[in-house]
Amino acid sequence: GVGHSDASPDEGVVEDLPLIDEKAVEQLTEGLISHYLPDLQRSKSALQELTQNQVVLLETLEQEIAKFKECNSIVDINALFSEAKHYHNKLVNIRNEMMMLHEKTSKLKVSGINI
Repeated sequence: GVGHSDASPDEGVVEDLPLIDEKAVEQLTEGLISHYLPDLQRSKSALQELTQNQVVLLETLEQEIAKFKECNSIVDINALFSEAKHYHNKLVNIRNEMMMLHEKTSKLKVSGINI
């Protein structure tokens, strides 16, 4: 009985290998595919949806950026108007001062004539 205990435990397995028939492999492959395919298809449609959402998001962002650019130019226009108002007020003040000076000088002239 000593000779039998020396036999490798893998010895029988090697002999079994040729018994794996292609039909079984095919069925196993089909089984695996049918098992994972729905998940893969769900993942694919989820990815497509995500991609579409990203496209929409990018377009929306571009529109928002365009709006901000417009707003900035409007702010510039507002600054321009307030500056114009400021200078207009300065001009009005200068005109008022000149009219006052004119009045004073004309009064001086009148009083000068009277002398």
